[in-house]
Amino acid sequence: MSILRNGMREVISHAVAMAAVAMLLTAAVSAPAAAETWDEFVNGLWPEAEAQGVSRKTFDDAFRGLKPDLSLPDLIVPGKKRDDSAGQAEFTKSAFEYLNPKYLSSLSEKGRKFLKDHEKEIIEIERRTGVDRYIMVAIWGRETAYGRHKLPHDAIRVLATQAYTGRRKDQFRAEILAALKMLQEGVPREKMRASWAGAVGQTQFMPTEYFQHLEDGDGDGKVDIFDSVPDALASAARQLANKGWVRGLRWGYEIDLPANGDCSLEGPPGERTIGEWRKLGLKRHGKTPFKPAEDSISAYLMMPSGSFGPGFLATENFKVIRLYNTSDLYALFVGDLADRIAGGGGFHVPAAKVAQPRTAQVSEIQARLAKLGYGIDIVDGKIGSNTRRQVGTYQKASGLKITCWPTEDVLKSLRANPASNP
Repeated sequence: MSILRNGMREVISHAVAMAAVAMLLTAAVSAPAAAETWDEFVNGLWPEAEAQGVSRKTFDDAFRGLKPDLSLPDLIVPGKKRDDSAGQAEFTKSAFEYLNPKYLSSLSEKGRKFLKDHEKEIIEIERRTGVDRYIMVAIWGRETAYGRHKLPHDAIRVLATQAYTGRRKDQFRAEILAALKMLQEGVPREKMRASWAGAVGQTQFMPTEYFQHLEDGDGDGKVDIFDSVPDALASAARQLANKGWVRGLRWGYEIDLPANGDCSLEGPPGERTIGEWRKLGLKRHGKTPFKPAEDSISAYLMMPSGSFGPGFLATENFKVIRLYNTSDLYALFVGDLADRIAGGGGFHVPAAKVAQPRTAQVSEIQARLAKLGYGIDIVDGKIGSNTRRQVGTYQKASGLKITCWPTEDVLKSLRANPASNP
């Protein structure tokens, strides 16, 4: 659901580094600015829409008088500087900012009331799908604050703009076609309010997800994710279930690293059973130790702020939450909010006020690590678990302090090695 964003700005002063960044920009942002006009784009979309069963009337009504919204994040617009401080909070805020305890506490209070008000339907959805009731409610809270957050954009305009001149044109082309199909099948245009990335409904479905995971939550024989709370929750739960949710499994555990442990062990490639992690010296943080029955659970180390904040063992259900919105911070937020609604929650080790590096800095670090043979598959400027892992591995090999965070010191070290030039 969630869509990744980049922003680039010049950060290098000397000529060699400027050339490296220019090459990096070519690699990281490969989609060119739109060569076709808006009208040409719309006309070219029609045959594909028609092939998906959209009538000419539905299509024309959707685009009548519509112009692209060039104020949206993540666009490639000639002459416009991209702003990497705008866009999806999961990738523009630090863990300290995103995992705000006061906001989580406020949402958990509202979530407990919400759960009580809809308890009968939610328990039935949990029974049917296997998805934990608290996770369902937490997703609702994170996405639209239990319906209080009013989505600001017209979905058709947003999706069409992103398909026309966004960084991920092909992905959004599929989404605008699915949105047109929603209109064709009777979803009123006025209900199609969206986030800047085009997610709709109370639990924020991308249009392509809409057609895969709808579920009737109130038993009235139809599904309405816009106005029916049970339908929105049931559809969100069905999406999680369809993506592999494991009934009865926790999303993860906050842990303490042993003295000889470090964050370069992070990420899915290092996944082990909890029993194996325990043999390496990891312990569950707090007064509740791991239970013997949990030894067989597979999990990977996840440290969203590198060594500057808390560490977690993330289970299969954490991965499933990430498939709802592809972000470690999002999944952590949902997991902690669910725990708080259930009467627990709160991290023992708070995220430190570590600076969130600019996208250009992260992109250059990624590109230079890739040039040196480190396992960076995508240069996107986003600080995911693989980037943190590779940074930590580089720091360990270079004799630097192991923080797994793409700091200026890491960048200076990389720049000092000519072999890392992209």
